[in-house]
Amino acid sequence: MPQTCRAIITDWGGVLTSPLLDSIDAWLAADGIDPDVYRGVMSTWFRGGHGGNGYGTDNLIHALERGEIAPAEFESLLAAELRLLNGGPVPAEGMLGRMFATFLPVDAMYAHLGQARRQGVRTCLLSNSWGNGYPRDRFPAAFDSVVISGEVGMRKPEPEIFAHAVDQVRIPVEECVFIDDIEHNVRAAVDLGMVGILHRDAEETRARLEEVCGIRLDAISV
Repeated sequence: MPQTCRAIITDWGGVLTSPLLDSIDAWLAADGIDPDVYRGVMSTWFRGGHGGNGYGTDNLIHALERGEIAPAEFESLLAAELRLLNGGPVPAEGMLGRMFATFLPVDAMYAHLGQARRQGVRTCLLSNSWGNGYPRDRFPAAFDSVVISGEVGMRKPEPEIFAHAVDQVRIPVEECVFIDDIEHNVRAAVDLGMVGILHRDAEETRARLEEVCGIRLDAISV
Protein backbone atom coordinates (compact mmCIF):
# COMPACT_ATOMS: atom_id res chain seq x y z
CA MET A 1 0.00 0.00 0.00
CA PRO A 2 1.67 3.28 -1.07
CA GLN A 3 2.15 6.14 1.32
CA THR A 4 0.23 9.28 0.47
CA CYS A 5 2.75 12.09 0.38
CA ARG A 6 1.14 15.10 -1.26
CA ALA A 7 4.18 17.37 -1.42
CA ILE A 8 7.77 16.98 -2.64
CA ILE A 9 10.43 19.23 -1.12
CA THR A 10 13.79 18.86 -2.84
CA ASP A 11 17.35 20.06 -2.70
CA TRP A 12 18.94 21.58 -5.81
CA GLY A 13 22.73 20.97 -5.99
CA GLY A 14 23.45 17.28 -6.38
CA VAL A 15 19.80 16.38 -6.95
CA LEU A 16 18.68 18.62 -9.81
CA THR A 17 22.28 19.07 -10.90
CA SER A 18 25.33 16.94 -11.51
CA PRO A 19 27.30 16.11 -8.34
CA LEU A 20 28.87 19.00 -6.44
CA LEU A 21 32.25 17.31 -6.06
CA ASP A 22 32.54 16.91 -9.83
CA SER A 23 32.02 20.65 -10.27
CA ILE A 24 34.51 21.47 -7.51
CA ASP A 25 37.15 19.21 -9.06
CA ALA A 26 36.61 20.80 -12.48
CA TRP A 27 36.95 24.30 -11.01
CA LEU A 28 40.13 23.47 -9.08
CA ALA A 29 41.70 22.03 -12.21
CA ALA A 30 40.61 24.90 -14.47
CA ASP A 31 41.87 27.59 -12.09
CA GLY A 32 45.03 25.68 -11.18
CA ILE A 33 44.25 25.73 -7.45
CA ASP A 34 46.06 23.36 -5.11
CA PRO A 35 43.31 20.83 -4.29
CA ASP A 36 44.90 19.68 -1.03
CA VAL A 37 44.96 23.23 0.32
CA TYR A 38 41.34 23.77 -0.73
CA ARG A 39 40.15 20.58 0.96
CA GLY A 40 42.07 21.42 4.11
CA VAL A 41 40.48 24.86 4.29
CA MET A 42 36.99 23.48 3.67
CA SER A 43 37.45 20.79 6.31
CA THR A 44 38.42 23.43 8.85
CA TRP A 45 35.67 25.85 7.86
CA PHE A 46 32.93 23.23 7.87
CA ARG A 47 33.92 22.46 11.46
CA GLY A 48 33.62 26.16 12.30
CA GLY A 49 37.35 26.74 12.50
CA HIS A 50 37.56 30.37 11.37
CA GLY A 51 37.20 32.26 14.63
CA GLY A 52 38.08 35.91 15.02
CA ASN A 53 36.99 36.75 11.49
CA GLY A 54 35.05 39.87 12.41
CA TYR A 55 31.70 38.51 11.23
CA GLY A 56 30.37 37.38 14.60
CA THR A 57 30.46 33.72 13.59
CA ASP A 58 32.93 30.87 13.75
CA ASN A 59 31.45 29.27 10.64
CA LEU A 60 31.72 31.39 7.52
CA ILE A 61 30.09 28.71 5.37
CA HIS A 62 26.96 28.75 7.51
CA ALA A 63 27.01 32.55 7.50
CA LEU A 64 27.22 32.58 3.69
CA GLU A 65 24.37 30.10 3.39
CA ARG A 66 22.17 32.23 5.67
CA GLY A 67 23.02 35.39 3.73
CA GLU A 68 24.83 36.93 6.71
CA ILE A 69 27.90 37.77 4.63
CA ALA A 70 28.02 38.79 0.99
CA PRO A 71 29.33 36.32 -1.59
CA ALA A 72 32.08 38.76 -2.61
CA GLU A 73 33.29 38.95 1.00
CA PHE A 74 33.32 35.17 1.26
CA GLU A 75 35.27 34.96 -2.00
CA SER A 76 37.93 37.32 -0.65
CA LEU A 77 38.26 35.39 2.60
CA LEU A 78 38.47 32.04 0.83
CA ALA A 79 40.91 33.24 -1.84
CA ALA A 80 43.24 34.50 0.89
CA GLU A 81 43.46 30.95 2.28
CA LEU A 82 44.10 29.22 -1.05
CA ARG A 83 47.05 29.10 -3.42
CA LEU A 84 47.68 28.12 -7.00
CA LEU A 85 49.71 25.04 -7.82
CA ASN A 86 52.47 27.39 -9.00
CA GLY A 87 52.43 29.13 -5.62
CA GLY A 88 50.65 32.25 -6.82
CA PRO A 89 47.57 33.95 -5.34
CA VAL A 90 44.05 32.85 -6.24
CA PRO A 91 41.84 35.49 -7.90
CA ALA A 92 38.87 36.19 -5.64
CA GLU A 93 36.46 37.98 -7.95
CA GLY A 94 33.93 35.65 -9.51
CA MET A 95 35.25 32.61 -7.63
CA LEU A 96 31.83 31.23 -6.69
CA GLY A 97 30.61 31.57 -10.26
CA ARG A 98 33.61 29.60 -11.48
CA MET A 99 33.15 27.03 -8.71
CA PHE A 100 29.63 26.18 -9.89
CA ALA A 101 30.16 26.77 -13.61
CA THR A 102 30.03 23.09 -14.51
CA PHE A 103 26.85 22.30 -12.58
CA LEU A 104 24.72 20.58 -15.22
CA PRO A 105 20.95 20.19 -14.89
CA VAL A 106 19.51 16.70 -14.45
CA ASP A 107 16.65 16.94 -16.93
CA ALA A 108 15.06 13.71 -15.69
CA MET A 109 14.56 15.16 -12.20
CA TYR A 110 12.93 18.31 -13.59
CA ALA A 111 10.68 16.11 -15.70
CA HIS A 112 9.67 14.00 -12.69
CA LEU A 113 8.77 17.11 -10.68
CA GLY A 114 6.66 18.45 -13.54
CA GLN A 115 4.86 15.12 -13.88
CA ALA A 116 4.21 15.02 -10.13
CA ARG A 117 2.71 18.49 -10.18
CA ARG A 118 0.38 17.54 -12.99
CA GLN A 119 -0.89 14.73 -10.76
CA GLY A 120 -1.71 17.12 -7.94
CA VAL A 121 1.50 16.85 -5.88
CA ARG A 122 2.82 20.18 -4.63
CA THR A 123 6.55 20.86 -5.07
CA CYS A 124 9.08 23.10 -3.36
CA LEU A 125 12.77 23.77 -3.88
CA LEU A 126 14.79 23.98 -0.62
CA SER A 127 18.40 24.92 -1.31
CA ASN A 128 21.40 26.07 0.70
CA SER A 129 22.88 28.83 -1.43
CA TRP A 130 26.51 29.90 -1.72
CA GLY A 131 25.49 33.03 -3.60
CA ASN A 132 25.49 31.01 -6.81
CA GLY A 133 23.09 31.57 -9.65
CA TYR A 134 20.07 29.34 -10.18
CA PRO A 135 18.33 28.41 -13.45
CA ARG A 136 15.21 30.28 -12.37
CA ASP A 137 13.71 30.09 -15.84
CA ARG A 138 13.14 26.37 -15.16
CA PHE A 139 11.52 26.87 -11.76
CA PRO A 140 7.95 27.88 -12.77
CA ALA A 141 7.37 24.54 -14.50
CA ALA A 142 8.92 22.53 -11.66
CA PHE A 143 7.94 24.23 -8.40
CA ASP A 144 5.00 25.73 -6.58
CA SER A 145 7.41 27.38 -4.11
CA VAL A 146 11.11 28.19 -3.92
CA VAL A 147 13.06 28.54 -0.65
CA ILE A 148 16.69 29.72 -0.94
CA SER A 149 18.64 29.76 2.33
CA GLY A 150 20.34 33.12 1.82
CA GLU A 151 17.00 34.76 1.00
CA VAL A 152 15.26 33.57 4.18
CA GLY A 153 18.15 33.75 6.67
CA MET A 154 18.04 30.05 7.53
CA ARG A 155 19.87 26.97 6.31
CA LYS A 156 19.51 23.21 6.26
CA PRO A 157 19.51 21.27 8.53
CA GLU A 158 17.99 23.92 10.82
CA PRO A 159 14.42 22.89 11.71
CA GLU A 160 13.11 26.38 11.00
CA ILE A 161 13.89 26.24 7.28
CA PHE A 162 12.16 22.87 6.91
CA ALA A 163 9.13 24.28 8.73
CA HIS A 164 9.16 27.27 6.39
CA ALA A 165 9.18 25.01 3.33
CA VAL A 166 6.30 22.96 4.74
CA ASP A 167 4.35 26.18 5.30
CA GLN A 168 4.98 27.14 1.67
CA VAL A 169 3.47 23.92 0.28
CA ARG A 170 0.54 24.05 2.76
CA ILE A 171 0.59 20.28 3.28
CA PRO A 172 0.93 18.56 6.70
CA VAL A 173 4.55 17.69 7.47
CA GLU A 174 3.86 13.95 7.61
CA GLU A 175 2.54 14.13 4.02
CA CYS A 176 5.74 15.75 2.70
CA VAL A 177 8.71 13.88 1.22
CA PHE A 178 12.14 15.51 1.29
CA ILE A 179 14.93 14.71 -1.19
CA ASP A 180 18.60 15.55 -0.61
CA ASP A 181 21.98 14.06 -1.48
CA ILE A 182 23.36 14.86 2.00
CA GLU A 183 22.40 12.30 4.62
CA HIS A 184 22.28 14.58 7.66
CA ASN A 185 19.83 16.88 5.88
CA VAL A 186 17.57 13.92 5.16
CA ARG A 187 17.81 12.76 8.78
CA ALA A 188 16.84 16.24 10.00
CA ALA A 189 13.73 16.22 7.79
CA VAL A 190 12.75 12.74 8.96
CA ASP A 191 13.18 13.84 12.59
CA LEU A 192 10.57 16.52 11.92
CA GLY A 193 8.08 13.97 10.56
CA MET A 194 8.76 14.00 6.82
CA VAL A 195 9.47 11.02 4.62
CA GLY A 196 13.11 11.12 3.52
CA ILE A 197 14.81 10.12 0.28
CA LEU A 198 18.60 10.09 0.14
CA HIS A 199 19.23 10.86 -3.53
CA ARG A 200 21.76 8.80 -5.45
CA ASP A 201 20.41 8.92 -8.98
CA ALA A 202 17.30 10.04 -10.82
CA GLU A 203 15.95 6.57 -11.52
CA GLU A 204 16.14 5.39 -7.92
CA THR A 205 14.52 8.62 -6.71
CA ARG A 206 11.79 8.30 -9.36
CA ALA A 207 10.90 4.83 -8.07
CA ARG A 208 10.82 6.03 -4.46
CA LEU A 209 8.58 8.99 -5.37
CA GLU A 210 6.15 6.66 -7.10
CA GLU A 211 6.09 4.54 -3.95
CA VAL A 212 5.61 7.28 -1.37
CA CYS A 213 3.31 9.54 -3.40
CA GLY A 214 1.25 6.85 -5.11
CA ILE A 215 1.80 8.36 -8.56
CA ARG A 216 3.22 7.25 -11.91
CA LEU A 217 6.36 8.89 -13.26
CA ASP A 218 7.79 8.12 -16.67
CA ALA A 219 11.28 6.65 -16.74
CA ILE A 220 13.54 9.12 -18.54
CA SER A 221 16.58 7.80 -20.39
CA VAL A 222 19.73 9.90 -20.03
